Formats: sequence, C-alpha cells, structure tokens
Amino acid sequence: ETTEMTDREEAEIQISELDLLSSMFPYEEEFIVTDQLAVAELKHYVENESAEMPSSKVQFMLNVKPEVSNASMVEFSMACALPFKYPTVLPEITVRSSFLSRSQQIHLNSDLKTYLMQNCNGEPCMLSAREWVKDHAAGYIDKELSASSVTTSNAVPSEDTTFTRLWIYSHHIYNKQKRKNIIDWAKELSLSGFCMPGKPGVVCVEGLQSSCEEFWSRIRRLTWKRILIRHREDVSLEGGGHAEIQKQRKFSTLEEKCFDAHGARGNHMDLGQLYRFLEEKGCADIFQMYFGVEGQ
Repeated sequence: ETTEMTDREEAEIQISELDLLSSMFPYEEEFIVTDQLAVAELKHYVENESAEMPSSKVQFMLNVKPEVSNASMVEFSMACALPFKYPTVLPEITVRSSFLSRSQQIHLNSDLKTYLMQNCNGEPCMLSAREWVKDHAAGYIDKELSASSVTTSNAVPSEDTTFTRLWIYSHHIYNKQKRKNIIDWAKELSLSGFCMPGKPGVVCVEGLQSSCEEFWSRIRRLTWKRILIRHREDVSLEGGGHAEIQKQRKFSTLEEKCFDAHGARGNHMDLGQLYRFLEEKGCADIFQMYFGVEGQ
C-alpha cells in the first residue's frame, strides 16, 4: 500500500504552509511572496477539481536576522521556490548575504541542503530551514577567512604534486547549461578530457588533483538524477612542473564528443564509437568500468 501523496495533497500542504508563514511573519521585510500569480494558480488548483496543474512554482523570500550579539547588522535572505512535488521533494533554497564571500555562501548552502536531506523527508520544512539559517548562518561569515589569509601571505604556493584523472558517470546529460558549465569550468581549471552528453553521460577530466577536486565539487552541486565518480586515477608528479603535467595528459583539451546518436530522442550515444575513442586514447579498460561489458 503506497502512501504517496497526490498532487492536490501536496498543493494543499503548500498553501497551508504559506498561510502559516504569513501569519507568523506579517511584515514584508521578513516574508514576501515574489510570485503572487503562482500562489493564485495553486489555490485555484486546490479548490477546483478540473483546474490545470499550476504553470510556475511558488517563490518567496524569507529574511532572517540571526540572534548573535555582534551580528546585529547582518541579515540573510532565503530565496525559496517550492517544486510542485514539495513536500515530497525538498524545497529549493538559496541563502545570500552581503557579508558572505562566494565560497562561504557555497559552503553554507551546501550544509543547509545536507541538513534538509537528513531531516525533512516528505514533511513541510520551511520553518525548520529558517531556524537552521537563524542558528547557523552567522557562523559562516568568519569561516575560511583564516585559511585564505594563510595562503596569500605565503608567497610561493606549495606545488600540487599529484596528477588526477576522474571518470564521472551520470544518468544523463542533456541540459545545455550543464554542458556549458562542464566545458567552461574545465577550461578555467586547466583540465583536459571529454564530455559525452546524452544517456548515459560520461565526463572525464584530468589535471592537477586540486583542480579536479574543485571541478567535482562544483559539478556535484548541480541537480542530477544520478552522478558519481566511477573511477579515479592518481599519479605522483616528479617535480610537478608544467611539462610533467602535460606529459601525463591523455587528452589535449576538454571537448564535447557526440558519437552518432540514435534512439527515439536521438540522444543515445553509439557506445562502440565511444569504445574506439577510448582505445585510441589508451583508456579502453575504462569502458568496462562504466558498462561492465568487454568492448568490441
């Protein structure tokens, strides 16, 4: 017997949660719905059997002043969107503040998401998300400052002495923005390799270990049905200079490889061609790790 909620039940929970928020935070500086039309559509949907599913998600802002003695001036804004299936799925929340550096903001949002994943399964959770931000957000303002000031005072950065190659597997890669991110970030981080979009999606990046890890941490934060590192190679660099790095590379740049697509949506890649491409690059053994079959 499944206890899955229907779309209408989910919509009803969203409406009652919005009502609760507006009664708890009556002032616009604390809570403001940024898309009134979406709320109107949602109410209409709940009240009318024949109504269509709303066309856009409900979006709102929650502003939070943490109760911290020295942070009286600090304010955090939570930009929130409720996916149609919320609360069965998690809300989309981005916390911002002019006091946070980019890396502090990323760190904070990543920890908030982890908290929600662990604590909010199928339950309305906007209030607990707001509480979490109120209690924890100010702590991120000073985080990492000490770490970054150490590196700048050190004139010669320590040489990264490991060359890494990551083989990433994704259920599918269709989204143009993600494909652009993969290429742009690899370029920014001096990584080479390739990306095969479609279903499944395959991404290989190679370069300095720290750059590969930064690439993975960015990619992982995007929303994926499923993404994981299928295999990882680490090679110790003798001396670690530029020439030594170039010598280890199996790919010259990072490019998107589309092998003759076939299949109903024209996005299933020809795995035989992928196999031959990997073989050319001296990586044929990887094929089996991805697909569990001998290539042909």
